[in-house]
Amino acid sequence: MSALGTVTIKADGLTRRFDDLVAVDALSLSIGKGEIFGLVGPDGAGKTTTMRLLTGILEPSAGEAWVAGHHVWREAEMVKENIAYMSQRFGLYPDLTVMENIDFYADIYGMPRKGRAERVAELLAFSNLTPFKDRQASKLSGGMKQKLGLACALVHTPKVLFLDEPTNGVDPVSRRDFWRILYQLLQEKVTIFVSTAYLDEAERCARVALMDKGRILATGTPAKIKTLMHGALIEVRTPDARKAAAILREQIEVQSVGLFGDRVHVVASDAARTIAEAEAALGRAGFKAISLKTIEPSLEDVFISVLAEKGEEAHD
Repeated sequence: MSALGTVTIKADGLTRRFDDLVAVDALSLSIGKGEIFGLVGPDGAGKTTTMRLLTGILEPSAGEAWVAGHHVWREAEMVKENIAYMSQRFGLYPDLTVMENIDFYADIYGMPRKGRAERVAELLAFSNLTPFKDRQASKLSGGMKQKLGLACALVHTPKVLFLDEPTNGVDPVSRRDFWRILYQLLQEKVTIFVSTAYLDEAERCARVALMDKGRILATGTPAKIKTLMHGALIEVRTPDARKAAAILREQIEVQSVGLFGDRVHVVASDAARTIAEAEAALGRAGFKAISLKTIEPSLEDVFISVLAEKGEEAHD
């Protein structure tokens, strides 16, 4: 597939049905060599099914895909030699040590003994696991288990790395460390395809695709995706965000009102008017807003806005 040029992952009309459920619906995308690409969406969006299609674990109901220059199903063995796939339940062996787990995966990938010790030492240092190489996997923290899983996946030096929600349930510090390691991989021109439900993580990707109910809603750089949100984003801080959101939904006309932790995000076409109306509505209800101001939208804000727009289109 030399015609793909610098495209490392390509999908064309990729579809997967499970009886009446369309889990992936005519997905098409191209990902370049050495790019980190994020697939973003809620649980049930179709992210894991997409990963399993692109890694050859599942066959499509329709469409085609190429990875590392090879057709995913017609040249399955060639694809497997060039990829690593870290699923949500990556198979670490709890009774084996860190070193034994990496060595086991090296055997699975058919890695020759010559040069193996150097590669394993490199991976241990790379993932900061050298001090823990003799510790059983069962006694590692969640973040360390994720790093060990990544080291095992990388032992055969793949060209393409598939990561399915790799930091799900991991603490924020370990998430940051994990992403630091991913950025180091980019220097080696590894193509990284990562799915995540954390939209703050998606902002670390070169490009992202927003996915919902099996369909890609938008694709582009995080900055480009942010331009899809029409209107201004207003942040409202009050002592009781949940109650404030309910009041604003009832009393002012805006595109959307959403809860973001201890704050309320309001999307409106006229920021100045909406701020005044929101302050008045909260005042009538006995609320004193700590602050009302326009802010830069996050990918999460954009995703909610795009979903709201799609919902309105479906009801038109």
